[in-house]
Amino acid sequence: MSTFTTKDGTEIYYKDWGDGPVVTFSHGWPLTADAWDGQMLFLAQNGFRVIAHDRRGHGRSSQATHGNDMNGYADDLAALVEELDLRDVTMVGHSTGGGEVARYIARHGTSRVAKAILIGAVPPIMVQTNANPDGIPLNVFNEMRSTISRDRSQFYEDLSLPFYGANRPGSKVSPGTLRQFWTWSMQAGLKNAYECIKAFSETDFSDDLAKFDIPTLILHGEDDQIVPIKESALKSMTLIKGAKAIFYPGAPHGMTTTHQNQVNADLLAFLKT
Repeated sequence: MSTFTTKDGTEIYYKDWGDGPVVTFSHGWPLTADAWDGQMLFLAQNGFRVIAHDRRGHGRSSQATHGNDMNGYADDLAALVEELDLRDVTMVGHSTGGGEVARYIARHGTSRVAKAILIGAVPPIMVQTNANPDGIPLNVFNEMRSTISRDRSQFYEDLSLPFYGANRPGSKVSPGTLRQFWTWSMQAGLKNAYECIKAFSETDFSDDLAKFDIPTLILHGEDDQIVPIKESALKSMTLIKGAKAIFYPGAPHGMTTTHQNQVNADLLAFLKT
């Protein structure tokens, strides 16, 4: 396997396909780099070098005791960029991965970054606070922590349904897609998945988004049941100067799978501009 070791001794797995302009992919919770295969294969076939890593504690990366927060995730992404000496990168992040990209830009700047793409991303902040009264109540995330602690397998099986919109009338999501989600999720360490809930839900990325100084594209499903568009993408648009957005009617959180062809076409068009 292709891996590198971070300064704190965490081993990070990554896949690196193709040649050409570089695109990195940061995945959602609690998945792995494999969640990007549909995009990576397409872009590799269209002249791009595509790289995706398993977040620490997820997939084939080691299950680190520390660093299971947005600063740690962003620093791991920076370590990957430096390890491979990547330049003029387009960074793509889905869900939690969108937060990872935002925090990378805030902590490490854009000297190596050409563009950013946020898909169903968690910024600016998910949890309900005094400053974000329309957010999701903290007890929702507390219940998630409690549930994965006692029966994460069933939790992930249940989560796959709203993730892909398979609980909506007329859904055509295959049983294989749902099983695939469960398989990826079960590869995450329990401690890592548990601590990541705080990272993706309670981190405020508002100041991070204000530091974006590169072309940015926001993609979001209008029927996202996991990261509702009203409290994420619509707000992020106002914080990222010059951001462009494409909203997908009826699309769920897992739109990179359910709307793969449309997402791929939109990614390619933005990459070529």
